[in-house]
Amino acid sequence: MNIFSIASPDATPQARLASEAQDWLVLLTSGRATVADARALRHWCGQSPEHAQAFEQAKALWHGLQPAAEALRAPRHFGRRALLGGAIAASAGFLLIRATVPGGVSGLAADYVTEVGEQRRVELAKGVSLELNTQTRLSRRQSAEGGEGLVLLGGEVEVLGSSASTVSVQAGAGLISAARARFNIRYIDQSVCATCLEGLVQVQVRGQSFHLESGMQLTYDSGRVGTPKNADVSAATAWREQVLVFNDATLASVIDEINRYRPGMLLLLNRELGQRKVQARFRLDQLAGVALLIRDAYGAKCTELPGGVVVLS
Repeated sequence: MNIFSIASPDATPQARLASEAQDWLVLLTSGRATVADARALRHWCGQSPEHAQAFEQAKALWHGLQPAAEALRAPRHFGRRALLGGAIAASAGFLLIRATVPGGVSGLAADYVTEVGEQRRVELAKGVSLELNTQTRLSRRQSAEGGEGLVLLGGEVEVLGSSASTVSVQAGAGLISAARARFNIRYIDQSVCATCLEGLVQVQVRGQSFHLESGMQLTYDSGRVGTPKNADVSAATAWREQVLVFNDATLASVIDEINRYRPGMLLLLNRELGQRKVQARFRLDQLAGVALLIRDAYGAKCTELPGGVVVLS
């Protein structure tokens, strides 16, 4: 997503970088920033020392203007021009839905929804229950095979079917189905991971058919279909116990996952630190203070911004 304003053709390279850094900061504190935006900003800051310095200067400017920003939050009367500008901004905001809502525009009309940090149980039908993880969008649909049909638009769901009725879940390019089985489906960043927890699960994707026995897992995305492999079931289902488990994961990927559960955003701008391998276990009720844990464990510098945003560098 291109967020940058149009700079004057006569602007110096430093002025252009300053303008882009301010645009990044506005997006980051807008409440609309996504994990993909955080990755893009890390890439932007890593292009050169000048990019990183421009962002540091933008943060310093933001803190210097914070009293004025608070004043702008006070109620004001708007004229016709302001209302027109607001309408234009609302239209632009609608275009951001695709990037900010799981499942894009379709996710707005999903039958079952969870927001940041929320988990929810749904009794779908007799003998069929669902556990929805944070930021999940799930809709019902007609199933050609009979039984219960679902479409996972984004997020994560655990399905438990204790009856002979088949439950089918469309996730990305694949169809995951089973009867008398328990299975977990994670659909994040266009990648799907299906894990069979109990029973037998069938996955049909791109003309291929796979059978997953208990403890097996299959991953696929828009361009690749993996092969079934043994799963770390305890890690795949840890969220059901209000825990996040990371085994030999990079710190950058750990922070991306934490951002799915935590209001605001943690933004790690130290690329070298982001590649550090992590063995960690966090309770969900710890996540409010996780930035300080990362600071103490890795010596990262923490800068707090409005909206629950914490920059780690």
